[in-house]
Amino acid sequence: MADHSIKGKTVLIAGGGKNLGGLIARDLAAHGAKAIAIHYNSPASAAETEATLAAVRAAGSEAVAFQADLTSAAAVEKLFADMIAAIGRPDIAINTVGKVLKKPFTDISEGEYDEMTAVNSKTAFFFLKEAGKHVNDNGKVCTLVTSLLGAYTPFYAAYAGTKAPVEHFTRAASKEFGARGISVTAIGPGPMDTPFFYPAEEADAQAYHKSAAALSAFTKTGLTDIEDIVPWIRMLVSDGWWMTGQTILVNGGYTTK
Repeated sequence: MADHSIKGKTVLIAGGGKNLGGLIARDLAAHGAKAIAIHYNSPASAAETEATLAAVRAAGSEAVAFQADLTSAAAVEKLFADMIAAIGRPDIAINTVGKVLKKPFTDISEGEYDEMTAVNSKTAFFFLKEAGKHVNDNGKVCTLVTSLLGAYTPFYAAYAGTKAPVEHFTRAASKEFGARGISVTAIGPGPMDTPFFYPAEEADAQAYHKSAAALSAFTKTGLTDIEDIVPWIRMLVSDGWWMTGQTILVNGGYTTK
């Protein structure tokens, strides 16, 4: 029987320097991961990434960091190659990379569409491709999407629309990689209490999102707390391996399919 624990495993987290990705890195280190490779997008995140690296090392895990824009296949290939050279092949690969745009359909420019597609769809596709090539047998792969995949709403055509393909990428990858014992999942959090949420939403929209989930009254702000997503990630990349090919909306009753 394969070992599905986190203890002793090697992990890659794209977007792992701060916010949810940073908390995932800390959590997996606390649960015994042997080594964690942390990707961050821009030099502006370097200081927060260093703090995450320090916390991971303090928990007893080896930690390395790599900065890259992952919107090209070559960049994703290099990330995996650099990680393997530094700490070995991943047992667990998690992609938290994403970009939000809230805008009327008729106002979205071609440039904005291309950027959203590159960050939300293309990066996810090539991350899954490289994971399929390099993740060890019986490994785990998880991608962050959005609970808006289960919503009927205006203004998120470019955001939810470019995350939607990841649901099929996940299904296809799970079928193709399953022969090697690799599980592939996606998690769609509800609107999260992170710095990415507030610039995209006006005051009235913020108020709505803070009250829309069935369990809103039991979180710090009414939004999804990143602390409530981390246990689901941990489960899916360990003992929850039997769940594969699925996109799971984890949002306290904000929306469902």
